[in-house]
Amino acid sequence: MAVPLKYNWRSLWVRWRSTAATVLSMGLVVGVFVMVLALAHGLTATYLETGDARNLIVFRKGSLAESSSQITLEEVRRTRYLDGIERDAQGEPRASAEMIILITLPRQSGGKAHVQVRGVGPQGLGLRPQMRLTQGRMFRPGMRECVVSENLARRFADCQLEARFRSGKTTWHVVGLFEADQTAYDSEIWVDVDEAREAFNRAFYSSLLVRTTGAVAAEGVVERIEVDPLMRLRAVPEPEYFREQTKTAQPIRVLGLGLAVLMSLGAAFAAMNTLYASVAARAREIGTLRVLGFRPATIYWSFMLESLMVAALGGVVGCLLALPLHGIATGTFNWATFAEVAFEFRITPGLLAGGLGFALLMGAVGGALPARRAARKPLLAALRAE
Repeated sequence: MAVPLKYNWRSLWVRWRSTAATVLSMGLVVGVFVMVLALAHGLTATYLETGDARNLIVFRKGSLAESSSQITLEEVRRTRYLDGIERDAQGEPRASAEMIILITLPRQSGGKAHVQVRGVGPQGLGLRPQMRLTQGRMFRPGMRECVVSENLARRFADCQLEARFRSGKTTWHVVGLFEADQTAYDSEIWVDVDEAREAFNRAFYSSLLVRTTGAVAAEGVVERIEVDPLMRLRAVPEPEYFREQTKTAQPIRVLGLGLAVLMSLGAAFAAMNTLYASVAARAREIGTLRVLGFRPATIYWSFMLESLMVAALGGVVGCLLALPLHGIATGTFNWATFAEVAFEFRITPGLLAGGLGFALLMGAVGGALPARRAARKPLLAALRAE
């Protein structure tokens, strides 16, 4: 015979102050847990959703990212005309030689950060269909013009439409804003590649982006690039390249989970103290339940259920606290590119389910010992308790 569920709800309601305190402590822990995972998930998703499977990124062997790669003009010429690379209507290869430069800009909130500037060739925009102008126009070569992602325009000073910012000895004019479907390109400023090479005094390119005619052709292009003894280059599919950048989210995930675990210990002890106090105050009730024929195992699971009910309420509160962060833009330092990357908190149903599961785990840990004490309380001692 099971203890009626109504008994547990009534007990929680009678002791509503201690119940509310435990629910709030668990809710705060779950809120932090979900927020941290949403932060790491948003950063990871930004990279995983970047790139086209038909594109290959070609850069120097041994380089971890485009920003640390150098490709000569001769290597660009040898690579862009390989068989298997798609041609446009004019017969030109769909390839964009590009330059990555890091500049320092002031944040709107104060302080400074590195921002990634991408010099792109004439084919660069067509190779990235996710990029679209939302305001203004595209830059014109030779005019020291640039287009800025809307994420950066919101976060950095002098990056708004028609604004000007100075980098080195050059002043750039922002003539357009763009969006890139929440991909890694939303953390960049785009300029003409030859303009960038001249302005920043570079005699080389950073990478070459090419569009292949298919999967088989892509494998052939990769093989020819990597076995060519005259070039020490590496070619990888664009999605794979950005997938490697997801390692940036690992420190956030590890530190966040460590913080959540430490906080969860405190919340579990809060639940344990609440239930221990409840067991002590309800000694006669426990004795009465035993007299009525309820077995110790039944009483144990009744108190465990009570702990899980409190934990579930805390989990719901925590998820509600975290939900307003969904879609809020933020940024962090990318250790691969040494530039700031902008992304959004992403709270998914899976993360909310994980938060509820984490709350129930805390409830189970915090309720095990008090429930065991209630189940093993001697009958006569329970009935004689004041």
